[in-house]
Order: sequence, then C-alpha cells, then structure tokens
Amino acid sequence: MRIALGLEYDGRAFAGWQTQPSGNTVQDKLNQALSAIAGESISTLAAGRTDAGVHALMQVVHFDAPVSRPLNAWVRGVNAHLPPSVAVVWAREVSDEFHARFSAFSRSYRYFLLTHPVRPALTAGRVGWYHQPLDIDAMRAAAAVLLGKHDFSSFRAAECQAKSPLKYLQQLDISESHGLIRFDLTADAFLHHMVRNMVGALVYAGKGSLDVAGMQALLAACDRTKAPPTFMPDGLYLTGVGYPAVFDLPTQAQPERLTLWR
Repeated sequence: MRIALGLEYDGRAFAGWQTQPSGNTVQDKLNQALSAIAGESISTLAAGRTDAGVHALMQVVHFDAPVSRPLNAWVRGVNAHLPPSVAVVWAREVSDEFHARFSAFSRSYRYFLLTHPVRPALTAGRVGWYHQPLDIDAMRAAAAVLLGKHDFSSFRAAECQAKSPLKYLQQLDISESHGLIRFDLTADAFLHHMVRNMVGALVYAGKGSLDVAGMQALLAACDRTKAPPTFMPDGLYLTGVGYPAVFDLPTQAQPERLTLWR
C-alpha cells in the first residue's frame, strides 16, 4: 500500500532534505527509520526539498510499503528510530495515484525575522535576524509587486533545477509583533532559494534601499545578479502543502504544534 506521512523537523542538524552520500539529511534518517519498521529497504519522495538549516512544520512524503503495518507503527514506531529533531506527526493510507510532489497544487512557507540590535541566543537558528528596525509599510508595498504569476528569475538560485521560472505567488503577508516580523507565503511552487531571496529583497525595502519602483524593476530584470543577497535559512519553515480534497490529507500544520510561532 502507499502511505503518506506528515513530518516536522528542525533543519539545523541536517544537510537539507535530499539524500546525500554523507547520510546526514532528513530523507536519509527517515528512510532508515522506515526501513527498520518494515524490515525492508524503503525510499521516500517529498513534496519539496528544503535546504540545510531550513525547518518544516508540515513536510509531506509518500512511500510504497512492502509490508502491512498499523498506521500507528508508521508514526510512533518510526519516531522511535528517528533523531529528536525529526518527527512523523501523522500517517495516512492513500491511493496509488497520490504523489507527494506531483499531486500538490501549492506550498506554504513562513519566515520569522527578529529585528533587534543584539543577535538572538535562545532562538538562534530558529529565526532570522536583522540588527535595525524595518519599515513594515514599505515592505508590504514592495511585497505587493511580487503577487501573481511572474518570471521569478531574479529570485532564483543559480543551481535551481526547475524547468520554468514562472510561478504563481498567491500570498505574501507581512505582520509584526514586538520586533518579530512574520512573512507568510503561498505559491503553486517555489524556485530554489526563492523565499529567502524575496525576504532579502524585502529587508532592503524595509531599510529604505529598495522602493516599489525598484522592486518592479528587479522583478522585470529576470536577473539574479541584480538582486540583494540571499537571506539566512534560520527563520524559514515549510508550513503546508495543498492537495486535492479527494486525497483527504491535512494541508497545514496542526494548530497545537504552532503554539510558539503564532
């Protein structure tokens, strides 16, 4: 049978999602844990790859189980074989038509940015950091330019393997509370480093180095070399993956697991 899993993980300890020869990736650890429960080798496919240092509150994967196990075994049993910074949150049996990546019609990310003169310690690696206050209204005005379907080449990493730079950005909301800025983004799909590159550009807007006209010109240029630097991965979280209702899967992280980050 085909099984879908919802995962959360702290990306600081790993070299990203995608399996590597070093074996120190989230996918490597998950495959090993699943194989221990199945008694046979298992390989997973994910809704999207996350980079080193990027976190997930709702990564979705699927695999074809070679043996029958209770769904709880794919949660609690697998978690017993995973490092503390990775957890399976739910498991569902799905049809063979389901594919964690190709069945998804949207992905959602959230970025947390602390603005404070002193770098964080207790939240180090879990939030981004900028040392000065930022103009939220200016950031929102610049963010509005990015909404819709565009060629996002100016926000695309050089090593990006996506076939097309055309993506539809459905949401880019910015809120702020007590010096913690939250960016909520949803798109049909994201290019490599696209969120971090957009956050970097919006920080420039917030500090007065990039206005609305400048953001429009940057988007139209379709040239990564003209954009601000890629922002740090620390505050970036994959928070949801959208699927057709026929699959009956959770599409956002469970509210009780978001208590610290509302």
